[in-house]
Amino acid sequence: MNENFQSFLSTNPGVISLELFTLNIIFTILLATILSSFYIKFGNTLSNRKIFSQNFVLLAVTTMLVITIVKSSLALSLGLVGALSIVRFRSAIKEPEELSYLFLTIALGLGFGANQALITIIAFAIILTSIYLLKRVKNDITKQESLLLNIKTKSISSEAIIEIVKRNCESIDLKRLDEEAGSGLEASFVIIINDYSNIEILKSNLRAIDKDIYISFINNQNLIY
Repeated sequence: MNENFQSFLSTNPGVISLELFTLNIIFTILLATILSSFYIKFGNTLSNRKIFSQNFVLLAVTTMLVITIVKSSLALSLGLVGALSIVRFRSAIKEPEELSYLFLTIALGLGFGANQALITIIAFAIILTSIYLLKRVKNDITKQESLLLNIKTKSISSEAIIEIVKRNCESIDLKRLDEEAGSGLEASFVIIINDYSNIEILKSNLRAIDKDIYISFINNQNLIY
């Protein structure tokens, strides 16, 4: 039993096929590069996505190399745990999406390091396809997002305002209209637009009649345009 235990703790990880290792590292680099480009194009983070994504290939390949070396040796695995307890990795992760993409990058290295190429490729394709489809659905919803339009003017009648707003929006819903002699007019609408470029057109049409008009657009996240 003592010999079996010593064999179990052996630091010899066994023979690693050079051809298989080369194939795995090529796939790791390829998929990490695809993930980097995908993140740059479809990511939602406000930070510089191009700079952040440059770490994907290095992280994936490093993870793949470490798993390839230690996967068949308990002693090496325990040594890796000890090394990671000494070396502390710190990264300024400001948004959850950044962390999600880092985990996906690490998963690529883990998958290919464990010689699970087919499962890793299939899962990677499913994940990116799901993210892309969700992004498309979100964009379609955003194209017809409802906005709150607030207007204050002293020289435009309510009929003229409604006509201009109706002409530039998919639909409008008058929520509030306050008009007092000498104080001007205040109106609030819930509007739906198909294209945010219509905001500029609507503002231009209103300011063509009253250059001092007050206009604000507020979306569901309370962002003022």
